[in-house]
Amino acid sequence: MSESSPRASTAVLFDMDGLLIDSEPLWLETETAVMARLGGDGWTTADQVQLLGGSLDRTVRYLLAKARQPVPPEVVGEWLMSGIAEQVRDHGVPVQPGARELLAEVAAAGLPRALVTSSERRFMDVVLARTGLRFDALVCADDVSVTKPDPEPYLLAAKLLGADPARCYALEDSPNGVASAEAAGCRVIAVPSLVPIEPAPGRTVVRSLLDLRADASGITVINRYRR
Repeated sequence: MSESSPRASTAVLFDMDGLLIDSEPLWLETETAVMARLGGDGWTTADQVQLLGGSLDRTVRYLLAKARQPVPPEVVGEWLMSGIAEQVRDHGVPVQPGARELLAEVAAAGLPRALVTSSERRFMDVVLARTGLRFDALVCADDVSVTKPDPEPYLLAAKLLGADPARCYALEDSPNGVASAEAAGCRVIAVPSLVPIEPAPGRTVVRSLLDLRADASGITVINRYRR
C-alpha cells in the first residue's frame, strides 16, 4: 500500500512474541544456552521478564553484563538469532489461542492488518513461514531506527497501511509494547503475558485473544479483564 493511498478508516496492528505466538519458552531456552556459553551464573524467568518486548541490542547488553567471558556483541547477537530461528524452523512455535480466529475475522471484515514486532527480520520471517500467518504490512526491528517502547514502530505500521494511528487498534502483551502503541496514539488492547498490565484511560485489558471479536467497525471486547 503506497503512502499516497487514502487513509484507512480502521486498522489493526498486532504484536508477535507473546501475543500471537507463545515464543517466550523458546526465548528462555535460547537465552539460557547463550548465557551458558558466556560462562554466567545462569538464566531465570526473572531475567527474561526484564527483556520482555525489548530489542535484540538490549538483550545482548543484558547478557554481556552477566557474562564472565568477553565476547563481541555481534557474536552474542548471532548466537541468539541463529538459536531461536533454528528452534522455530525445526520444531515450529505454538500460536496463541484465538489468534488465528481473530486474524481471520479481521481479514473477513476487510480491515487492514500489520505485524509490529521488535524481533529481527530473520526471526519474523521464519515464524511467518512456519505459522502461515499473513499481514498487509510488516514492521520489525530492521525497519526502524529505534524499537519499542518508542512510538516509531507503530507510527510506521500505520503509515504503511495508510491509516490514522488514532483509528488503529494495537494489540500488545508487554509494557514496552503498550507504551509504544500509546505514544503513537493508537487504541490499545493489552493481553498480558509474563508481566501484569493494568487497565487505563484509552487502554483495555483482556485475558486472552479469545475475548476479542472483529467486524468492519474494528475490535470488540466480549469479556473484559476483571481483578
